[in-house]
Amino acid sequence: MVMATGIVSVGLDLAGFAWATRVLLAATAVLWIVMAVTFGLRLRGGRDRRRAQESSPVTLTAVAGTGVFGVGLLLFKRDVAAEALLALMAVAWALLLPQVVRHLGRRLPGSAYLVTVATQSLVVLSSTLSKQLSVRWLLWPAGALLALGLLLYAFVLSRFDFDQLLHGAGDHWVLAGALSISALACAKLALAAGPPAPRALEWLTLAILAVAFSWYALLVCAEIRRPRTGYDGRRWSTVFPLGMTAAAAMTAGTVIGLHWLTVLGRVLLWPALAVWAVVAVGAVRHAAASRTAA
Repeated sequence: MVMATGIVSVGLDLAGFAWATRVLLAATAVLWIVMAVTFGLRLRGGRDRRRAQESSPVTLTAVAGTGVFGVGLLLFKRDVAAEALLALMAVAWALLLPQVVRHLGRRLPGSAYLVTVATQSLVVLSSTLSKQLSVRWLLWPAGALLALGLLLYAFVLSRFDFDQLLHGAGDHWVLAGALSISALACAKLALAAGPPAPRALEWLTLAILAVAFSWYALLVCAEIRRPRTGYDGRRWSTVFPLGMTAAAAMTAGTVIGLHWLTVLGRVLLWPALAVWAVVAVGAVRHAAASRTAA
């Protein structure tokens, strides 16, 4: 929920809707606090439970959600808060990622791509801070993490259960979202390294984004072929890739100077916002039904 709401708010800012950005970023802040408390409570259990939690890819949403929230804060010049969040997520990433990767098996679900999403969220936030604060030393670790994130994507792809395209409950969309955030990370790194932006990074951004668009189209076709209309909490993992693809296209179009790509990103923002609204309503109704049943 944090990742999905945060990236839609960032997309709305890129499209010029400042008031809507403020509303959704405020909601993101509340959700981030809930996430932080929940994350802490889950790790308070016994050793076995704690190890199970720490080795699950879903745990990495704490890292990725913090990164998206940090980028949202930078939209309103909250530099110190964003720096604190970067330090926090870097520590969490360093502690959690090795355990998650070590326990990845075969026929992986879409949530396994969070190893890439969490890694690239570090790149996005550090590159944005580097550009905004003129702190160029952040570019070198960001570049190394960008490469690591792409390697992790290839590793998960080799073990991904492609039956999820037709039978997944929503997190299968991270197949595209992990590449979209990789393209955004590459574009942000290119922007921070310039001007002018390195041509190699510009071409890499376009290449990654092209593959992300291909997965996006395939996933849409799979949803049409086999509609899954019931509410599932994993549908928030569908909203995130939709919003991230729109944000990546708008950012890449601005950095590289391709107006049509910026326009495409703005077009893709509307289905992301619509799906966010539908899933949010579903979440509220599900919570109300659960309380009534209890």
